[in-house]
Amino acid sequence: MPQARTLTPQDIERVLAHIQTRPNAQRNRVMFLLTVWAGFRVSEVAGLKISDVRNADGTIKSEIYLEASRVKHGHAGVVYLNERLQGELAHYVNGKPWYSENQSLFTTQANPRKGFSANTMTQHFHYLYRRAGIYGGSSHSGRRTFITTLANKSVSVRLLASLVRHSNISTTQRYIDVNDDMKRRAVELI
Repeated sequence: MPQARTLTPQDIERVLAHIQTRPNAQRNRVMFLLTVWAGFRVSEVAGLKISDVRNADGTIKSEIYLEASRVKHGHAGVVYLNERLQGELAHYVNGKPWYSENQSLFTTQANPRKGFSANTMTQHFHYLYRRAGIYGGSSHSGRRTFITTLANKSVSVRLLASLVRHSNISTTQRYIDVNDDMKRRAVELI
């Protein structure tokens, strides 16, 4: 099975432009950005609750703790949110009513109190990329893009592994996509 496509900045803009033309644009934008800007797995996005991202005073958290029972391979950890992503979350969270702190952060169009399952979220991303014309895009494209983008900015593999909660750096290394631009910059270091 081929690896998920790593998104270029142009691909990301294309997906965001497509999202703006569709229903639930703000929800879909934040779901997408969580994968690209924070490295969330799609199943982790599906499992988020309002209490995971919002403090008691209504502000957005800068760190989200994911318990072992909610993540792949039981590797609990913290996901760090940059200020841009916190702003996107604040806009989304403040723009809709919430029934309970345990409510799913991302609810389906059919039922505003019911969240996505990991499977339906995976399908959602498949069709999102397809409709945006991003061929080879999959539910793992955002996470792979997050890792590759930081690797391109000289973030160490050890730090990357910690950020994405991999216990082995060889797993993280498999996510990093090498492209011609990286090669050009590398030879200029000599």
